Amino acid sequence: MVHLPQLITDLGLILGAAAITTLIFKRIKQPLVLGYILAGFLVGPHFSFIPTVSEEKSIAIWAEIGVIFLLFNLGLEFSFKKLLKVGGAASITAIVEVVFMLLFGFLSGKALGWNTMDSIFLGGILSVSSTTIIIRAFDELGVKHKQFARLVFGILIVEDLVAILLLVLLTTIAVSQNFAGLEMLESILKLGFFLVLWFVSGIFLIPSLLKKVSRFMTDETMLILSLALCLAMVIFATKAGFSPALGAFIMGSILAETVYAEKIEHLTLSVKDLFAAVFFVSVGMLINPQVLVDYAVPILVITVVTVGGKFLSSSLGALLSGQPLKTSVQAGMSLAQIGEFSFIIATLGLTLKVTSDFLYPIAVAVSALTTFTTPYLIKASNSFYGALERNLPNRWIAAINNYSTSTQGITTTSDWEILLKAYVGNFFIQSVILIGIIVLVSRVAMPFVLRHIEQDLLAKSIVFTLSMILMAPFLWSLAAKRIEKRAYSHLWLNTQYSRGPLVALELLRLVFAITFVAFLVTSIFETTIAVIILTGLVVAVLAIFSSRLNSFYNRLENRFVLNFNAREVEQSQNKIIPWDSHLATMQVSANSSFIGRTLIELAIREKYGVNVAMIERGKRVITTPGKDERLFPYDKLTVIGTDEELATLKHLLETEEDEDPKYDYRNNIQLHKVPISSRSPLCNKSIRDSSVREQAQGLLVAVEREGKRILNPESSFILREGDMIWMVGNRAKIESLFF
Repeated sequence: MVHLPQLITDLGLILGAAAITTLIFKRIKQPLVLGYILAGFLVGPHFSFIPTVSEEKSIAIWAEIGVIFLLFNLGLEFSFKKLLKVGGAASITAIVEVVFMLLFGFLSGKALGWNTMDSIFLGGILSVSSTTIIIRAFDELGVKHKQFARLVFGILIVEDLVAILLLVLLTTIAVSQNFAGLEMLESILKLGFFLVLWFVSGIFLIPSLLKKVSRFMTDETMLILSLALCLAMVIFATKAGFSPALGAFIMGSILAETVYAEKIEHLTLSVKDLFAAVFFVSVGMLINPQVLVDYAVPILVITVVTVGGKFLSSSLGALLSGQPLKTSVQAGMSLAQIGEFSFIIATLGLTLKVTSDFLYPIAVAVSALTTFTTPYLIKASNSFYGALERNLPNRWIAAINNYSTSTQGITTTSDWEILLKAYVGNFFIQSVILIGIIVLVSRVAMPFVLRHIEQDLLAKSIVFTLSMILMAPFLWSLAAKRIEKRAYSHLWLNTQYSRGPLVALELLRLVFAITFVAFLVTSIFETTIAVIILTGLVVAVLAIFSSRLNSFYNRLENRFVLNFNAREVEQSQNKIIPWDSHLATMQVSANSSFIGRTLIELAIREKYGVNVAMIERGKRVITTPGKDERLFPYDKLTVIGTDEELATLKHLLETEEDEDPKYDYRNNIQLHKVPISSRSPLCNKSIRDSSVREQAQGLLVAVEREGKRILNPESSFILREGDMIWMVGNRAKIESLFF
């Protein structure tokens, strides 16, 4: 008789239950994650009416594979470039929310009488919102184009990285049982070091590798290569003392910067869906109904803390970042739930055996409850804002509006600020690379060479020579490469008191470079004399070959920048202005009545109050399109208007967004607030005579004068000293006109 391994039987049982429950949840329009959890409960050990999974340990291994591919896919959607462009508002809001929820969760656990470790992990579980649930709710409610949705998507990007940091910190706390600040700081610095090292080396090597082998790439080879890279980074991360999930996330974020990102995401989607389903089913298998009954009160309490705490902390963070009250309230009510990262954090506690058995099912129950409440909270957010506005004192509303307005202007940046920021960034990146080389030499290369070459001095000399060849271009960049030449020249020529600090900065860079060489020498050789001689020799070599090193480093830098910018983000970043107008991207459908008509014929501005700032047509980008520009099928329009105006235009354009707006950002077209001074070239001129549209390649869409807001001013409108104007366009061009 043919024997069937129990693992295959268990897998068939899991996928069968998952298929049935997901079909039901699709029918009732609920998140599939809840269906997977229910399937896990049905085939788990606590439900005996249908066959039960036998080899739970094997399923746990599959579930861990599911976490790896889930984090790999999240990394593909994440991208560090998108994090850099997410903006201060989303970053501040996310940080405020996470800090407050960590505190609320910890205090709630202590108030319920739980031990310290359970309380800490509860804070981590409550601190991250669910990307999957929010995106689905926004889809169903049709609010993706609204300005608060843009802010929420930015917050979710930051939360992805914060969740990864939490996994590292919670692992450190759980393993060491030490809550000292020094231990935490060491973990954060270690994480930062490896993130930068992996990211820089990954961006330099992987896109080049993919380009070299592109002619051999089929869907099959691309899938195998992507999964191999993912698992290789998982192994590296584990060897460095981090979780496998971190390695998967990092490799996903590196591949997200390549031109193959969408294809890789498409090819690995089925793999991710399969193993993620096994993971979420395994989550449900650990639910004990008796625990839910025994801890019904804590579940309700934590649910209230989650909804109330996330609403308050997210709204407060948005207000502090300069968002209007309406946007802050809507964003806060959208983020009031927990989801997939919460399950991963709860699983971490169980795996490390530092949390109680009841914490896991409580987290799942709270996630289920907040998942159901999320759509209703988003629907009610507008009404709640209206009630809040009516009941708050007028002076509070005025203060919030004034604060929001004051945080969104263009500010000039001093030459010192530009120079110091560039120097610090260069020092940080080069230092990470140099430390990485020194660690690699001392721990890997040196023992390897000593095993194969018997003569000690010869072996050390070979290692030192090869190490210096690797380090030379980065030492040159750290010590002598001219950075921000324009700002440096301004300071040197125009401000005589700046020359002393500039010379000191250059000497400090040289000292740092010599210090790294000394570290390398002391890790290889033993005598002080050798350190002095070799350090002097290195300085001389750097001076002699300076031009070649500069040329070689420039090639390295250009290769990195080329790889990093290979995949540009295709849609514009949202910036919010106080009266609820904001940027949005829409696409002209093939059936739109607008097709073939010019902008002047459509009168979009006059009829709908919406300005067209940019048209993208294939690879062609038309900034500030003229009145005679016609619209064609699948044109992408960057427009500015209020939620209501944009909703009306969106309906007429019949837009069908085919991209995930979570990562809907472009940094070249933005809203800018510019003051008109007596020295401004626009002062006492009409908008028409100022030629601001042509010179700045931007649209003047609003004017603030004496506390009043004038939207879409006429071309004959005279600009005066003290006016505050709002423009849509390229920041650099607007700055060149006004400053």
